[in-house]
Amino acid sequence: MTSTLPTQTIAPPRTWSPVLFDLDGTIVDSASDITASLAHMFTEMGLEAPSEEVLRTYVGPPLLDSLRMTAGFTDAEAWEALNVYRDHYGEHVLRSPVFPGVGHVIERLHAAGIPVALATSKPESMASAVLDHHDLSRYFTVIAGASDDEERSTKADVVAEALRRLEDLEIDTANAVMIGDRGYDTLGALANGVPTIMVEWGYGGPEEAGDAMAVVHSTDQLRNLLLG
Repeated sequence: MTSTLPTQTIAPPRTWSPVLFDLDGTIVDSASDITASLAHMFTEMGLEAPSEEVLRTYVGPPLLDSLRMTAGFTDAEAWEALNVYRDHYGEHVLRSPVFPGVGHVIERLHAAGIPVALATSKPESMASAVLDHHDLSRYFTVIAGASDDEERSTKADVVAEALRRLEDLEIDTANAVMIGDRGYDTLGALANGVPTIMVEWGYGGPEEAGDAMAVVHSTDQLRNLLLG
């Protein structure tokens, strides 16, 4: 996050399980690759690319919605722009590195027998490719992302889908927790009755942390909250 957030603490009365993770800004540092593809998209659409600061606001929420509401595209223009973006970003998606220490937390959760799920607004096929590339897929019980047709794209819908798939595997989701970096993660999880731990190394600002159960500034803090 660009600004320091007030670190909160939790004294959980139970074990948090399963643990749902966001992808961009939480597991992988993908902002520069995403904004480069967004800049390419705007240029291809015959427009001047916004500043890097503005482009970063597109990282996190469903892109089709942002193209309509923030960029002011019509539905047809938004779909055209989305396809231009996906074609370009698809060539760069595997370049984004995993944030230091995050992979170890995920591995520790898996080793402890705690189900781990992905809940991302990134297209599910792309998200799976990223986890495969970084050899992290083996730690995830469920990988849920946006559908290619954008029918499932909001964080609330994606979290609901992740929980549904976990429950189909007869995994108790009553004590689920979401790990994310944006207010969209918090609100999407809360819509499903799931609290959120926000990570400070991502792309959200202090104003997005209000509804989070806790904010952590390091992977050590995150590991301690989840595993003790």
